[in-house]
Amino acid sequence: MLVSIKEMLGRAKAEGYGIPAVSAGNETTLRAAIEEAEKANSPLIVLVGYYFTDAVNYYSRLIEDFSKAACVPVTAMWDHSADFKHSVRGIRAGMPSIMVDRSSLPYAENVAQTKELVRIAHAVDIDVEAEIGHVGGADEDMGADSENALTIPSEAVSFVKETECDCLAVAIGTAHGAYKGVPKIRFDLLKELAEKVPVPLVLHGGSGTGDENISKACRMGITKVNVANELMKASYDALEAYGMDGNRAYKFWPVLEEGYRKQVAHLFEVCGCAGKAWPARQVFTAKFMK
Repeated sequence: MLVSIKEMLGRAKAEGYGIPAVSAGNETTLRAAIEEAEKANSPLIVLVGYYFTDAVNYYSRLIEDFSKAACVPVTAMWDHSADFKHSVRGIRAGMPSIMVDRSSLPYAENVAQTKELVRIAHAVDIDVEAEIGHVGGADEDMGADSENALTIPSEAVSFVKETECDCLAVAIGTAHGAYKGVPKIRFDLLKELAEKVPVPLVLHGGSGTGDENISKACRMGITKVNVANELMKASYDALEAYGMDGNRAYKFWPVLEEGYRKQVAHLFEVCGCAGKAWPARQVFTAKFMK
């Protein structure tokens, strides 16, 4: 069943678990993610963005159809829309939620741009994730600059109040992509954020952060964990292990899919959401087509 991210993360926040937001940029990975969610009886968040597909109008309809047919709660997000055009494309395509990423801007400009897009999105019942603090790339220096980019709790509280965003990505030591060093997660900061920020918290840069760190973060208040690089790497590793010589290349898509599936299934356990799916609500067609 297709649900809003606001409902899904609200339940996760109340019950103390996280949900993986998995990058699924095509039909193969979308099907695999939903099928693994059904096996795990888990809610699922699908991530897709302009960096994966330019055909968002078509893909959003595919997501909607597949989600409505699923026996577990599924939602999707138009991820990391970095400017007004990208954000509005996700809204216009009917994505259930969008991420408005203006975290590299000064605080006042981040608030102004996010608030404008929240107003537009909410007018058509689309939820918005925003970011305060800045989760950079893992190939960036993880020293003093990284420390300065961490989320400040008082700013996070004010930001949510001013923008009325539905969930908030916070910077507590993770980074996007493959790490060069070892991430140092500021669990003390997460504890303070979870106590003070009224909306569900989101962790970006889940790939390479480590199962123990992610599990602990979810228990402490993270409700959504974004994962992309780790899933692509698992798919590639499966292909490399199988080998593509000669006619073995005909197994390209099934082998890629299997590698992706295994990692998605693992994430449900790590985030603590396996078995947390709730019963499907009766929909209009089911009620009136008996």
